[in-house]
Amino acid sequence: MKKIIATNANNWAPLIARLALGITILPHGAQKLLGMFGGYGFTGTMGFLTTQVGLPYVVALFVILIEFFASLLLIFGFLTRVAALGFVGLFTGVVLKVHLQHGFFMNWTGTQKGEGVEFFILLFGLAIILLITGGGKASVDAGISNNANNSPRL
Repeated sequence: MKKIIATNANNWAPLIARLALGITILPHGAQKLLGMFGGYGFTGTMGFLTTQVGLPYVVALFVILIEFFASLLLIFGFLTRVAALGFVGLFTGVVLKVHLQHGFFMNWTGTQKGEGVEFFILLFGLAIILLITGGGKASVDAGISNNANNSPRL
């Protein structure tokens, strides 16, 4: 468990990476779970993911929960590597199931039928940085690691 939360509390790079990733994905999770920002909420999203996308119920549930709760974990820097691993798994599934068939580019011009993978390459990059570095500066992980390293040994 120590290695999962271990991080350099003076490293700014993971702070920037986890805030960028968490703040970017949290609204998507809030759309899916809470119906905020024009989303369909839990029931609507589950219906879409299980019927239109064809995901099994448990996979659709994990999509919603990972997008919302892993984003919060990253923002606070708590169990950063676990949250980042959740995103790598989630994004891999999303890319393979939905986006890879549309190529590289996002659909800015409306000339293709769906969105490509370029956005997900950035998300993968941020998540992999966090898998390697942990939470970094101003993270709960750093606070826990620091307290564990400074606690008296019996």
